[in-house]
Amino acid sequence: MGIERHLSLVEEILGGFKDVIGADFNAYRNHVYRVVNLCYAAGDFDGEAKEKIQIAAGFHDIGIWTAKTLDYLPPSRSEAEKYLARIGKASWASEVGEMIEMHHRTRNCADSPYPLVEAFRRADVADFSLGLVRMGHPKSLIAELKAAFPNSGFHLRLAQLGSAWFIKHPLNPLPMFRA
Repeated sequence: MGIERHLSLVEEILGGFKDVIGADFNAYRNHVYRVVNLCYAAGDFDGEAKEKIQIAAGFHDIGIWTAKTLDYLPPSRSEAEKYLARIGKASWASEVGEMIEMHHRTRNCADSPYPLVEAFRRADVADFSLGLVRMGHPKSLIAELKAAFPNSGFHLRLAQLGSAWFIKHPLNPLPMFRA
């Protein structure tokens, strides 16, 4: 599998949020590219599935910046749904929305009617964990993606945001995780 280094759809989506994301833009962009590539590696997806993966990836954490919260899954899903309506693909909202809502689920998503939900969750877990939990992805692929799309402080930023959230919400330290 060759690494996808430029995805016009991802660039279009993220470009619309560049000012909102600010200094974290390259870090988030690289995370999105790593997740997309890990997801693509999980199966033989057709063009429509790849488009859904790119849309979900572009929006999956965007609520961190648009809503300025660590409880970012609902605002991330909302941004994706608005985008899908705008481009005439509102019929994808349920599937793409579930990909976003469940990407931090602590157990598998075998109960989902949409196979992309589990593939997307596994890709994000592999990247979020810095490859410590590979979810079946080869070490070599994770290393290749890290080299192509450097972390650029993404995980450090998440740690900073998580620490600030915990101080204000000690009884709800990880609102983005789902059982």
